[in-house]
Amino acid sequence: MKAIKEKKIKPSKEKIIDISTEQKIKEAAKTIFTQKGYGNTRTRDIAEEAGINLALLNYYFRSKEKLFDIVITEEIGRLMGALGHIVNNEETTIEEKIISIVNTYTELMINNLQLPGFVLSELQNQPEKLGAMINSTNGLMKAYIAKQFKEKRPDLHPMQIIMSVMGMIWFPFIARPLFLGTGTLNDTTFKKMMIERKELIPVFVMAMLKKK
Repeated sequence: MKAIKEKKIKPSKEKIIDISTEQKIKEAAKTIFTQKGYGNTRTRDIAEEAGINLALLNYYFRSKEKLFDIVITEEIGRLMGALGHIVNNEETTIEEKIISIVNTYTELMINNLQLPGFVLSELQNQPEKLGAMINSTNGLMKAYIAKQFKEKRPDLHPMQIIMSVMGMIWFPFIARPLFLGTGTLNDTTFKKMMIERKELIPVFVMAMLKKK
């Protein structure tokens, strides 16, 4: 019986170690890809950031390209996953959707401050590849929220509104290093302002949606 118990415990411990190491590598990769971009990043840089040797990184992910694809797919999945169920809900009003989008994305950004810069840098470096992953324009244009936008403001292309909403959410987080670097804001003030914007942005968007 003792031998059987040891066999059951051993895989469990190995699995915990595997998950911990893989996550450490992915977090390190996200940091280095954000700082240097995909093209300037070496697997050795990621291994050093993760505090592991290069052989162990290669054991888990085999190549920089595979690691990047896994990391960016996960990050984009988080972004789009947070959006999908909101924009296609036929039971909520435009205002309720906008409030949900702003709240969800603001909290996501606050808890993942590297995420905006990471996605933005790779959108610039590999727009076709990431565009194929996201396919957000067509997806959003087919979403129920686009129909509501058209009904509210038929004179405006729905993407005008979508870009405005996403721009108001994303820009402060993308510009955060500049605000902090120049001493304009500190971390505490920045976070407080982002929380305030959860109430301000829906007001701005609803004003834009008023018919002329």
